[in-house]
Parts: sequence; C-alpha cells; structure tokens
Amino acid sequence: MTLLAHQLELLSPAKTAEIGREAILHGADAVYIGGPAFGARHNASNSIEEISSLVEFAHRYRSRIFVTLNTILHDAELEAARKQIWQLYEAGVDALIVQDMGLLEMDLPPIQLHASTQCDIRTMEKARFLGDVGFSQLVLARELTIEQIKKIHADVDTPLEYFIHGALCVAYSGQCYISHADTGRSANRGDCSQACRLPYTLSDNKGRVVAYEKHLLSMKDNDQSRNLEALVDAGIRSFKIEGRYKDMGYVKNITAHYRLLLDEILERRTEFTRAASGQTSILFTPDIDKNFHRGHTDYFANGRQDEIGAFDSPKYVGVELGTITRIATDHFDLLTNAPMSNGDGLNYMHKRETFGIQANTAKKLSESDDGQLWRVFPNETVSSLVGLKVGLSVNRNGDRQWESALNKKSSDRKVGLHLTLSEQDGGLRLSLRDEDGYLSVTDAAIALQPATQAEQADAALRASLGKLGATMFRADSVELKLSQPWFVPSAAINALRRDAIEAHEAVRLAAWDRPLRKAAAEPPAIYPDTQLSYLANVYNEKARAFYHKHGVQLIAAAYEAHEEAGEVPLMITKHCLRFSFNLCPKQAKGVQGVQGQVKAEPMTLVSGDETYTLKFDCKPCEMHVVGAMKPGILKSAPPSAIPYSPLVFHRQRPRA
Repeated sequence: MTLLAHQLELLSPAKTAEIGREAILHGADAVYIGGPAFGARHNASNSIEEISSLVEFAHRYRSRIFVTLNTILHDAELEAARKQIWQLYEAGVDALIVQDMGLLEMDLPPIQLHASTQCDIRTMEKARFLGDVGFSQLVLARELTIEQIKKIHADVDTPLEYFIHGALCVAYSGQCYISHADTGRSANRGDCSQACRLPYTLSDNKGRVVAYEKHLLSMKDNDQSRNLEALVDAGIRSFKIEGRYKDMGYVKNITAHYRLLLDEILERRTEFTRAASGQTSILFTPDIDKNFHRGHTDYFANGRQDEIGAFDSPKYVGVELGTITRIATDHFDLLTNAPMSNGDGLNYMHKRETFGIQANTAKKLSESDDGQLWRVFPNETVSSLVGLKVGLSVNRNGDRQWESALNKKSSDRKVGLHLTLSEQDGGLRLSLRDEDGYLSVTDAAIALQPATQAEQADAALRASLGKLGATMFRADSVELKLSQPWFVPSAAINALRRDAIEAHEAVRLAAWDRPLRKAAAEPPAIYPDTQLSYLANVYNEKARAFYHKHGVQLIAAAYEAHEEAGEVPLMITKHCLRFSFNLCPKQAKGVQGVQGQVKAEPMTLVSGDETYTLKFDCKPCEMHVVGAMKPGILKSAPPSAIPYSPLVFHRQRPRA
C-alpha cells in the first residue's frame, strides 16, 4: 500500500512496540519506531522480534510500520546497516525513514524509503529531486509556511509528510552541529546533548546585555491543531506527531486528539478517506495541555510569529490551577478552577526558576463562585518551599485522576464486518466480508434440527453471531440465508463464529499488499547544486558516490568527519533573536527615527564557558549560531574513509 492522493494518514511515534500498539488502537494509521541501531534516538531502539510483532498487529488494521534508520553512517557501519535493513524487510516493515544518501547506492531489498526531516527539504527543487531518486514519501521541514507547502505540492507528485505536534528543534533539522562541537555527541548520529535547552545570555555588538540567563534557543512545542484542514488543502497527506522518547500517556492522548480532529474533517470532506481501516472510539477526553509541553506554537505555518520561544523554562509548567490564599506550617490553601486529587503534581515560578511540589493529600474545603478551596499537604515541609507566598499562582503539571484514566483501557478500534450464515451439506457456512472488501468463508459440520420456536431461534443465531466482543471487529450486519429456522446449540454457533473470525484475520494479513520501493528516474536526476558543503552531511563513500552520480562536482565531508574545525555555523535556524527582542531591521522599517539605526550586526550568545557569535542572513531571514569545535573533542564514530578537507561554509542555493 502506498499513500494515495485522497488518503489522510495520522502518523504516531512509538518508543516501544507496546506503545506502538496503543497508538494504533488510539487511531494511528501508521507508526514510526526505532530499530536495533542507526535511529536518530539512541535510547529508543527495539529488537527485530518486537518490531515483527508490531507489524503483524498493525497490518490487521491496514496500518503501516516505518522504522527510523536516519543517522548518517560512516563506512564501517554500512554493512551492518545493510544487514539490519534486510532483517527489517523480512519482518514485514513497510518503509524506512532515512537521511544518509549512501543507502541508495547499496544492495537493499525493495522496501520503500522515506526522506527524513534531517534531509532538510525546504524547496520544490530538492523535493522533486528526492522523489526522482526513489523516495516514496517526503518529510518537509517544520519551518515551512502553509503557502510554501502548497507550492511544493503543486510541483511534486510524491506524498508529503509534515510534523503537526511535539517538541521543536530550533535549528533546521540536520543542520545542527553545536552538540558535536561542544561534546562530541552528534545530533546527526542520534546523540544530541540538547544545547538548545540551556540558559544563555545575549549581548549586542557593544557588549550590552539584551537578555540574561534565558533559554533563548528553546522553542515552544509545535501544535498545528488549528491548521489541520489548511494543511490538508496545502497538500499534506501524512500528519506526523513527534515523540519517540515520549511515554505511553503522551502517545495515547496526542494520537486521540488528532484522530478526532481528522475524523471531523473526513466526515465533511468526502473526497478524502482514512489511510487505514476501522473506526476508533476514544474512551476519555483528550487534552493536549495535560502532557509535557513548553507552551504551544504553530511555528512558521502562518509566517513569522511573535512568542515562539519558551525562554523562561524548558520544563513543563503545566496548566494554571489556582492561587495560594493561606500558608500554614504543614499545608497551604489553594483556590482552584478545577478539582484536585491526592498525588497531583504542582509547580510555580520564582525568580525565573520553576519549582515542583507533589500534593500528597488534597482536601476540598469549600466551593463558591470564585472557585474551589483546597487544603494541600505537600511532600516537603512548607518552610522548605522556596518563594512560596500568598497570592502566588500555581500550575498543575501532573493530574493524577486524568492520568489514571489513561492507565486503563482508553480506546477501541473496530473494523466493520458483514456476517452471512447459510447452509451447506452437513452443516453451516459463515461468510465474512469486511469494510475493505475482504471475504472469508468458514464451514462447520453441525447437525441441524428444525426449530420449534422460529422467532426465538432466529434471534438467538443473530445474537450469537454478533457477539464479537474483544475481537478487532464489529458486526455492522448479520444476515441469515437459511431454508428454514434451525435450532443450533449455542456452543456450536459460538465455535463457528470464533473459527471464522480467526480465519478472517488470517485472510486480511495474507492479503496485505506491502508497497514496493519506488524506482529511480532514468537517466539519473541532477541535484539542484554542483557543490556541497559540510551541511550535506556526507559521511561515507557511498553517499559521496551518490552525489557524484547526480551531478555534484565538489563534495565536502560531514562536520563529524573532521578532527578539528574553525568557526562555522553550528546551527542554522529560522528563529531569530533580533526579531524576538525587536531589534530586526525589518521591524524598524518605516518607524520614524528608527530606520537606519538598527543594523544586522553580530551579537554574542554565552552559556557557561561556551561563547557563540550570532550572524544574521536577512535575505532568507535566518540566524546562524557560529562557533568552533572544542580542541581534542572526540568524534562520535570511527574515522570515515572520506578524506578530510578544510571546513568551509557556503550555502547551497537551488538553481533557478
């Protein structure tokens, strides 16, 4: 199965196979998960056996399983990667999400390849090229606007995928080297140290402090809930939720949230269909504020916005709950806007720092038009709680009652089934046809006896056949094609139903049509540029050969291939601190007395012992965080076969 132009796919993350199964039950049409190695999340790996079991579960619902193999690979890893890919193919995996172009030069099975977000797809030229070389799905850059997506879709026939929710990397994905430069841990090798979540001090070109100890590179979390239909109209067909490090509760909640939103669109927009089978019933009320997040932003979907940064804290501050009205020696009173539970997690801000408390016991005192008054006995002595005072605003970042609902069965997913019972020589035949058109027939040798009470016998047969209970099916209709009313023992008809359901599941699995890898265009497509800097992340000879074959003449080695490097952009980002602090020349344009005074001059960013220079490329409206590799830093992998070359920065700009 290949994602078709009229299908809308909800794509959920899974840290484990168990979480992947729950994602499917909560409405995912596809799940992406890490394999044993080479995924861009070191601590989210799964065995071939675990993935194989998830594949079988998913295919029952026509859901697809994608495995992330999206690190850049050095030459010593290529053979191990090749063997793993064949194992994943034999396990039934539907597609690989990859970054390293060297894989396209290898002996791979005919498995679909999806271009990872680390491929940094921002232009129609690059999107068209990747489709032409054999990618079946393209994950677009998160920084693109809806209008830019629309233009790419108009020029490219490859299905487009886009992140709609979750944590945001401040840099263009695949274009961040700050972790490797400072610690030897490469983001492109799946081991990011998350320097973007640290506090920084920002100074202008004259040394004046613009912002002190703020989390200036930390973004709020992506939330495209309000833009979902606009993204459909722009051409997005796979809607991706970030979060391969996230827990079960997050995946259940966020998947259910977007399942309901997409189902509402599908109900109105009959020209579109769901990419997988079944109807999902959500048994709780999804709430995207209840899981970890740093605030919500639609980022650049509707153009550059104010307030996209989570500058105050990279932590989850939760949902506003209430205000402290009284403090005693062992408790405090809290006027809330919602009920509380024992074990709730609370927090508050004091001097730009977030402090957490657990409510060991919460007792409701009274209720009025102003809210509910609760007495909270915390897990620490009240006197030790720094900054706690009357009038302080308190948030809840752990709702025990809501979380307990997610720890239980919280969704169901059923495939519609039409059941037909008829006679055959020596017994009965049960035919099943599901909503996808698959048909199975199961016979049972049963001695038939004429029923003395026709209506009761008919009703009993219908009731027994419709009892699909914990199976993956629901009975949309039950039809009896019998020559006369028969009495059938309930044990016999129940056994026939169970055998028929088992046989039908086998038919669905056997009929799964795994999509083949897309053939590359001939003659080979030409890459949009003739030279590549380290930003292309070429880390092995196979990748080098790939680009040479596609017309690239000069190829620099990946940043990770260098033992040392001078100052180059370690991070290229659409987020601009000049804009955030109203220092952008474009903001000053037309303002009396200001225009001409603001210049895009370098600024300085400092965190601990690390100092970076900020440079501003105003034509594409980007910020470059410039720095050098620490002396003696250990590389994240053995040396590549690619010879070292001077690390020179130049932008690859698509040909006109």
